[in-house]
Amino acid sequence: MKELTIGANDANQRLDRFLAKAVPLLPASLAQKYIRIKRIKCNGTRAERDQRLQEGDVLQLYINDEFFDKPREDNAYLTVATPKLTVVYEDENIILVDKRPGLAVHPHDGAEYGRTLIDHIQAYLYQKREWSPRGENAFVPALCNRIDRNTGGIVIAAKNAETLRIINQKIKDREMDKRYLAIVEGTPKPTKGSLKGYLFKDAKKNRVFVTDVPQTGAKSCQTNYQVIASNQGLSLVECALITGRTHQIRAQFAHAGHPLLGDGKYGKLNKNYDRNFQALYSYKLTFQFSTDAGILSYLDGKTFQVDKVEFAEEYFPNTKIK
Repeated sequence: MKELTIGANDANQRLDRFLAKAVPLLPASLAQKYIRIKRIKCNGTRAERDQRLQEGDVLQLYINDEFFDKPREDNAYLTVATPKLTVVYEDENIILVDKRPGLAVHPHDGAEYGRTLIDHIQAYLYQKREWSPRGENAFVPALCNRIDRNTGGIVIAAKNAETLRIINQKIKDREMDKRYLAIVEGTPKPTKGSLKGYLFKDAKKNRVFVTDVPQTGAKSCQTNYQVIASNQGLSLVECALITGRTHQIRAQFAHAGHPLLGDGKYGKLNKNYDRNFQALYSYKLTFQFSTDAGILSYLDGKTFQVDKVEFAEEYFPNTKIK
């Protein structure tokens, strides 16, 4: 419990507005709840969120110590009062989450504190009491893979350091099969094949370029694909990443003359369709371990898939996705 005495400069403020400044990590909705259940009192008695504070008032705050820290990237989860997650699978070691398009996975993707996928995952585990930041010396729940802000799909998060180490190694050794669904313009020929090339990343422009021949600084890239259905100038395609380069699927299909629907960076925006994000989704994940997986060996051979991919249902409603 902490006590705060109201001075002259803080007098005549509403209690809820004072709390927003004095305890910036405490979400407004949680502050209101704490006032309601008497975890925030004024002069030892029940307080009201809209009451005016007077000089000399003493607030009793029965709030966890971490809420009194300054906002930083490593404590942004505290600002998430109600985590919004679509959990595909979860156990004591790992959590698979279906990330919605438009949500950044990390703060350095241009999102504010408390508004990223990792913030919501950490808040979720913190509120379930599966993770106690003050009980750990260094480890925090972390993402094992990334998905572009405007792409949706399965993201893997590790609940402990051993899981993080194992999954990172399995990704590096390509012992997981990740499948994407995409809608592209036109119909790729052949309808089942492989896109191969070389990808160069321009960090300043935040985009990549694909060439057919090796160039200095470019890395090889390969995407296997299969057309599932075609209709009215569009094709629903399943993609398998053989390499995992930045914006690989988007850039390779655009280079092949079949840009993704809704992709304003690598393709042309077709005005016949109203989309905010590119039609790309990491919809299925299979663990296929060829080496020892330690505490995660029970996941070998298991496949996890999202419940639905909205753009597939919208443009190809009669096509069954396996």
